[in-house]
Amino acid sequence: MARKYFGTDGVRGVVGEDLTPDLVERLGKAATLWAGAGRVLVGRDTRASGPELEEALARGIVSAGGTAVLAGVLPTPAVALEVEDLGAVISASHNPPEYNGVKFFDGRGRKLSDEEEETIESLLEAEGPGGGSIEQLEGAGERYAAKIGERFGSDLSGLHIGVDCANGAFASIAPRVFEQLGAEVTAIGVTPDGTNINVGCGATDLVALSHKVVEAGCDLGVAFDGDGDRMLAVDERGEPLDGDQILAVLALALGVDLVAVTAMTNLGFHRLMAERRIRVVTTPVGDRYVLEALREEGGLLGGEQSGHVIWLGNHVTGDGLAAALLLCGALRGRTLSEAASAMQRYPQAKRNVRVSTRDLSQSVLDEVDRVSAELGDSGRVLVRPSGTEPVVRVLAEVENAEYAERMCASIAALVERELG
Repeated sequence: MARKYFGTDGVRGVVGEDLTPDLVERLGKAATLWAGAGRVLVGRDTRASGPELEEALARGIVSAGGTAVLAGVLPTPAVALEVEDLGAVISASHNPPEYNGVKFFDGRGRKLSDEEEETIESLLEAEGPGGGSIEQLEGAGERYAAKIGERFGSDLSGLHIGVDCANGAFASIAPRVFEQLGAEVTAIGVTPDGTNINVGCGATDLVALSHKVVEAGCDLGVAFDGDGDRMLAVDERGEPLDGDQILAVLALALGVDLVAVTAMTNLGFHRLMAERRIRVVTTPVGDRYVLEALREEGGLLGGEQSGHVIWLGNHVTGDGLAAALLLCGALRGRTLSEAASAMQRYPQAKRNVRVSTRDLSQSVLDEVDRVSAELGDSGRVLVRPSGTEPVVRVLAEVENAEYAERMCASIAALVERELG
């Protein structure tokens, strides 16, 4: 049975349209039935719709005989780390404020497989036994912060760090952790009001952080997304680093022999890893596929260009704050621009094409095959439907930036004609 509601990372949609309290309640019930009841730790980000959807999810958990343990605003990786029998996060991650969603972690803090999500969907209409309960959990954020600081922190004395919390779940957590480790902190995106999560700030928009780093004379800046599982950075000049560059810095600093990445990862990353004899495993787009590959291969480090960075040495999932602390520790007296210079980044041109159907037509697939054959090893094109929005993402990557833009524009125009 194909999944109807679950996408790349949980169930997401515009609140009141694709995502309703009724659907969230049924998801809570179905997931709790799948898990065999028990205790379900529930966190959420700072969206205005969060409290109502939290109530709906709790009703579903109770109807399935489970205990809803409500932790309030809590980053996604904190739920994974502190999970009980099941974890649930009400968040749409990096999406705009009008979106929300639900994603689940099993009792080991792992994201669910496609098959497990299919099973949950098959239980959406099932009857629950009732008899569950609701508990409020206090202090979860503080306990998580202490654990991350202890596991990933280092002496940050002398570093001035710009921190952009995206007006999301890290707003009251991340700046304090950096300060406790000795850093001077200049923070933005720390005044969530329910409507400003990811708006002009955070990992989806580095402009404000870049300006702040230069203005305040910071040594580097780090930016999280709304639920805290992604992190991107800017160097001391305000120049942005994507997840590939961050992963390259960490791979060299941590001395790994294997890294798992997705199909979006820059060719420059692959070439650097080949030079350093570090094996690269490539997965479909989505951090849960990276996690699956790491566990299958026995690896510790992986991530995505979008900023999911995963270190399984002492964690269970991707964590923006842990990644930021690892990045600071990897500098070892260097500037971030110096550390990142090891990787030559190939120019990439990208388009997000809004479509009425995300099923790629044969003519689009044929054109991608034709261009790929023409490029050979000198570049690539990638066309894929988004797992969270009604868009098709087009990427072209070659050494010549102008050529990449032309290829991307041509294929994006074809996608718009065929699927728009």
